[in-house]
Amino acid sequence: MSPAQQPQLNLAQSADYRESYANSVQVRVSVWDFQLVFGLASSESPDQVNIRNHQAIFLSPQQAKALWNVLGQNLSQYEQAFGTLNLEPRGPAFPQGPVN
Repeated sequence: MSPAQQPQLNLAQSADYRESYANSVQVRVSVWDFQLVFGLASSESPDQVNIRNHQAIFLSPQQAKALWNVLGQNLSQYEQAFGTLNLEPRGPAFPQGPVN
């Protein structure tokens, strides 16, 4: 196979494949790997946030960097199509109060 030729990629989902939603991601780093811990954050009051972690994924440093590159490219394309993302939206259309 020449350097310019890409191998054929076959994707398959394992029998235990699951999809879930996360609005919280914690990153833990060691010499050997990156751990991404996904969870659901909710709040009953402005001074308390509860996070229920439901999945941890371990990545090699090389895979973490590849993920960072892919996410950066996709976020850039998303913002070009839909506008700039703000991490803490503010304005009259954004409800004030506890995060749910």
